[in-house]
Amino acid sequence: MKLFEAMAMDDYEQVLFCQDRDSGLKAIIAIHDTTLGPALGGTRMWTYGSEQEALTDALRLAKGMTYKNAISGLNLGGGKTVIIGNPRTDKNEAMFRAFGRFVQGLNGRYITAEDVGTTVEDMDLIYQETDFVTGTSPSYGSSGNPSPATAYGVYRGMKAAAGEAFGSDSLKGRTIAVQGAGNVAFHLCGYLKEEGALLQVADINREAAQRVADACGAALADPEEITAAACDIYAPCALGATLNDETLPQLKAKVIAGAANNQLKEPRHGDELHRRGILYAPDYVINAGGVINVADELHGYNKERAYKQIARIYDSVARILEISRTEDIPSYAAADRMAQERIAQLKNARSTFLRSEHHVMSRPRPRA
Repeated sequence: MKLFEAMAMDDYEQVLFCQDRDSGLKAIIAIHDTTLGPALGGTRMWTYGSEQEALTDALRLAKGMTYKNAISGLNLGGGKTVIIGNPRTDKNEAMFRAFGRFVQGLNGRYITAEDVGTTVEDMDLIYQETDFVTGTSPSYGSSGNPSPATAYGVYRGMKAAAGEAFGSDSLKGRTIAVQGAGNVAFHLCGYLKEEGALLQVADINREAAQRVADACGAALADPEEITAAACDIYAPCALGATLNDETLPQLKAKVIAGAANNQLKEPRHGDELHRRGILYAPDYVINAGGVINVADELHGYNKERAYKQIARIYDSVARILEISRTEDIPSYAAADRMAQERIAQLKNARSTFLRSEHHVMSRPRPRA
């Protein structure tokens, strides 16, 4: 990859490579766009196959955060961090404190939070070095784990998609296949059980899947076969790119609505879903509950206020699917356009975010 060409293609503002030899930190911070405000996006830790793969993921995720924050009505831009390493074996206190110092060095242009492979406890360590982190422990005045908020947003968006597809937003009696059994999926299945949905769940971690099955009365499914399940709604809630050349022909669901990021391997897969008449709730719209929740912490956390805004994901998904239907365009394209329009509207009112503006000071002239 030619880095500057890749950045210019989608107009990224900044990429920061962070290294600390003693702690083993190898991190990439990507800031995509700060038109609407400082870039907010989580820190992901993953065993990437290569540094190139990690950089590609950071860039893609940062752009996704720009659109997610914009379409959610937040005055925040988009950024993301990836830390290269095994989240089960490579973590240590020094690593996250070193990373916190890099975040502090950006002086508020980037605010981080929890993501795949990181925890509230990791955010607490980062907080020892910088104020520009959210999703820390409640003892620090934060909301803690954002998974319940993300799950609530997915639940609301799923109802909106069901309303468009089936003429009613009730999920009672609907068969829903959930791929993934992590924290978000666990809380999502709780909402779905309460409404009377019929659940199937699959995860490569058998114990996690069994936990959901026991708590929510879900049937266990084979992780290799969940995308082909006979169901009304398919909910991808694990890692991304599960909508691809291999899985699309297998789909039997009429609606796709889940918590995973980057569900489409490529945009053309969204085009194919649209051609086939399968309703797709764009991932960065439906899974925005977590970022809405942690963004509320920036104003002094109020759960009622945060969840009221998360509930509006229903309206966003409904509007996007309406545009998709009336204009005959893929739903991901309708969502992208809505996000781009909000950024464009404010482009002239805001410039690249700077926490402390530069002021020219009068200085003594040098003597000749």
